[in-house]
Amino acid sequence: MSVKELSCAFIDGQNLHMATAKSEKPWLNDYQKFRTYLKEKYGVKTAYLFLGFVIEDLQDLYTKIQEAGFVLMFREHNSKMLSNKKGNVDTDIVFSIMKRLYLGELDGKVVLVSNDGDYRQLVDFLIEKQRFLKILHPSQKYASSLYKKLGSEYFDYLDRTDIKKRLIKEKRKAS
Repeated sequence: MSVKELSCAFIDGQNLHMATAKSEKPWLNDYQKFRTYLKEKYGVKTAYLFLGFVIEDLQDLYTKIQEAGFVLMFREHNSKMLSNKKGNVDTDIVFSIMKRLYLGELDGKVVLVSNDGDYRQLVDFLIEKQRFLKILHPSQKYASSLYKKLGSEYFDYLDRTDIKKRLIKEKRKAS
């Protein structure tokens, strides 16, 4: 695929965070570097980052993610239930992709970022319709084995050494 053939990324934000910052060898994703990587490597014009729900204490993080060029998508929850629920944006991502396809709003192909096997049926459909480019797994260890049958042309791992070094947030040196 040439970079001129623009694609759209759909990112499971909680899955990305848990697979990087909470892994055995934690690393922080630099959102600016990640956005640049998606644009340069996969021609991503628009990158939607799905998060569970708004947490007031994280407003600075949300601002930084938006400044890096991501469109934030939050899941609606009853405020009384927030402490009892995880983000679980899988259905939101599937619905968003299918709605955009149906309305003709999705240009190019889909890049999906998640380790989750719940997207396999969607991926199969998008491949059949020639609208799928790649699923990027944040962690090789936790990536669903369902995608291995597709062939490596349809998936990659963000924690591969050569990719990770392009995305990792550098630690600030104390002055």
